[in-house]
Amino acid sequence: MNDTLLKLLQQVDTPTVCNAIEVAEGQRGFNAFTRGTMLASHPDAPAIVGYARTARIAAVAPPKEAPDVIKTRRMDYYRHMAEGPQPSVAVVEDTDFPHCIGAYWGEINSTVHKGFGMSGALTNGVMRDLGDVPEGFQIVAGSIGPSHGFVHVKEVGIPVTIFGMQVTDGDLIHADRHGAIIIPVHVLPTLEAAIHKLLDTEKLVLDPARQNGFDFEAFKAAWTAFEDART
Repeated sequence: MNDTLLKLLQQVDTPTVCNAIEVAEGQRGFNAFTRGTMLASHPDAPAIVGYARTARIAAVAPPKEAPDVIKTRRMDYYRHMAEGPQPSVAVVEDTDFPHCIGAYWGEINSTVHKGFGMSGALTNGVMRDLGDVPEGFQIVAGSIGPSHGFVHVKEVGIPVTIFGMQVTDGDLIHADRHGAIIIPVHVLPTLEAAIHKLLDTEKLVLDPARQNGFDFEAFKAAWTAFEDART
């Protein structure tokens, strides 16, 4: 992913990229996206873009392993998040889902991960401290809650599932208040052009629809041009 594409991806929302991937692939049916409603810590902030750094946590019940094991794994987790290619996104599956109660993401953890240079976090779990999550670090989560429960790290660097989307460590993530997608590696060479083509094509309908006097006949002409541009 070059700097020009990265900058563009940071400027457009996730539905736009989701559609543009289908433009790049020349067919509909792209399905590497989250299912269901997710929540954003900064709903109006730009999308988070980066390579996934994965982990699993749990919080409903106390850990059964020895405290030293838990502490060592916790440091392994933070080392994993701090290393690897950037930009990066923490992708953390809460294994208690759909009954998550422990907010792993709050003021402290979000500030630490931002300090590592990470773009944001994607989780099916809980977030809190919404007024104190730093600007420039977006959390896209499954729910909001007040408690951290017995939250602890269970696994690091393994495949995870977030709202039906299976993520492998290193996958390229695009996420915002709509949810998240995985950008396939094979579309990267043509994705920038596909995004611009998609935006230009949408203007064929949007521009006339925003004009005074827009009626069915104007819609019909605009939609015909729109359909022709998409084929």
